[in-house]
This record gives sequence, structure tokens and C-alpha cells, in this order.
Amino acid sequence: MSQYGPAQRHGPPPPAPPRDSWRGPARIEPVPGTTYALGYLSVPATTSGMAVGSLVAGVASLLVLTLVACFGFAGARAGWGGWVAGAFAVLAALLGLAGVALGTVSLRQIRRGAAPGAAAADRRTGRGLAISGLSCGATGAALTLLVLAGVLAVQVG
Repeated sequence: MSQYGPAQRHGPPPPAPPRDSWRGPARIEPVPGTTYALGYLSVPATTSGMAVGSLVAGVASLLVLTLVACFGFAGARAGWGGWVAGAFAVLAALLGLAGVALGTVSLRQIRRGAAPGAAAADRRTGRGLAISGLSCGATGAALTLLVLAGVLAVQVG
């Protein structure tokens, strides 16, 4: 074999590119009076970052709610449960409110991008994420207040 022969590969061959990696233009419009044309590329929709943030904040509020309940009821008889539960309740309520706010704003953003005549770059997806984050955030904030009231009732009574 010569030193200029075919290249030797080590390992498996590289994977084939995905089927949708090359897309043709969405439409082509000729420029009047010339031999040129304008090609408009298709832009895929993107997931709304606010919808993802809404879901993360909503689920985090539910997770912190478990800390409110666990520490609150565990230390209610000893007298320190209300203080610890109150500190975590502030965090859980703020996370819940953030989930509700981000979910509401992202639903508006998604709805505005889906309107007829909207630019292709404004198309957003993630409506389900936004609704889930909104509902988890509202549930986390409401249950936090109920659990904190229960902890204080057990501690005082």
C-alpha cells in the first residue's frame, strides 16, 4: 500500500444527517425586471423559554411545599416548626407566583405568534408547558398557604 492510498477509518462511520436538516425555500418570488429571485427560507417554530421557566418554577414551588409540610409538622410541637415552615413558605409562594406570571406571559406570547400574518420568526410553541406551569404554580402557592395555616394551628393548639 502506498502512503497516499484511501484514508483509514477507525470506529463506526459518522451518522447520516437528519432528514429535515436540508429544507428548500418556503417560497420563491421573482424580482421584476431582472433574472433574479428572492428565496424565503422556512423557519421552524421554537419553544417558548418563558413556558419552560413557568413549568420549572411551578414544579419547584410544589417541591418546596413538601419542605414546608415536613419541617412544619415535624417541629410544630417543639415550637420551631412554624418559623421554619414560614421561611420555606415565602420561597414556595414566590416560586408559585413566578410560575403563574411566566405562564400567563408565555401564553400571550404563543397566542400572538400564532396569529395570522405574524412573522415566521415569531412562531412559538409550548402552550402545554405554559398551562402546566401556570397550574402547578397556582396549586403550589395555594397549598403553601393552607399547609402553613395548618402548621400554625397545630403549633398554637
